[in-house]
Amino acid sequence: MGLLRRALLAGSQSRWLRERAMRRPFVRRAVSRFMPGEDVSDALAATVSLRRAGMGAVLTRLGENVATEAEADAVAAHYLELLERVKDESGTVEISVKPTQLGLDLDEGRCAERLLALAARAQSTGNFVWIDMEQTAYTDATLRLVRQARARHPRVGVCLQSYLRRTYADAQELVKLPARIRICKGAYNEPPEVAFPDKKDVDANYVKVMQLLLSSGTYHGIATHDPKMIDATVDFATREGIGKEKFEFQMLYGVRRDLQRQLARDGFNVRIYVPYGKHWYPYFMRRLAERPANVWFVLKNLAKG
Repeated sequence: MGLLRRALLAGSQSRWLRERAMRRPFVRRAVSRFMPGEDVSDALAATVSLRRAGMGAVLTRLGENVATEAEADAVAAHYLELLERVKDESGTVEISVKPTQLGLDLDEGRCAERLLALAARAQSTGNFVWIDMEQTAYTDATLRLVRQARARHPRVGVCLQSYLRRTYADAQELVKLPARIRICKGAYNEPPEVAFPDKKDVDANYVKVMQLLLSSGTYHGIATHDPKMIDATVDFATREGIGKEKFEFQMLYGVRRDLQRQLARDGFNVRIYVPYGKHWYPYFMRRLAERPANVWFVLKNLAKG
């Protein structure tokens, strides 16, 4: 992992930087590349444009590590309402939530209750709930939550990160349920004991997990903007006779729009991860860390006080 990427990931957790960055108009303008706006109505408007382009959406309100049970209750209530608002667009608009938004830091049992309520609402409306994966300290608890929720309401899936050494083994267990999985590379700063430090190993693990997922017969999400990973997916699916309708590519709002549209035109299922909300700073920094060559202007202006 490059030094700049490490610095950006560390900066995503800095309160000092967050307070200064969020006051800078040029930073807020830069953020608009990666999210349609702070309000849920902005995200819902974006889904209309995506649908016209033949793409689905997964909506997520930005935020993590809530500090009180009341905040966690408010997040759950927000998503319950959102599932009602998009119930006529099931299959086109899904939701994604972080466990620490639902109070995982506070009480795993109450967090599980909130997730179960979301899963029940998704089940009754024919929708789907994705569970985002956070830092490795939360991996075991996140997988417990997913298993508990799916035991009652199966319309729940989880994100796995190919930079973690454990991910292939986790995927092997999850496909037995069978659970839907979104495989991505990962965007947190983890020690080499648990995460591959070299990109080539992250990529190799990604391909290995992708092949496992596509071979499982369950509909999974292949989340990447990397043309090499996309080509590897298409080549494997073609070679194994796996139809385009058997999986979907998932990509981030505002990242490689040209590639998103091309995949949709080529007949692949494409779903765009659409974030919104006021707590955008950590998300923004992680997006910069994914493409460090594009951040010099931001860093230079941020340093001006």
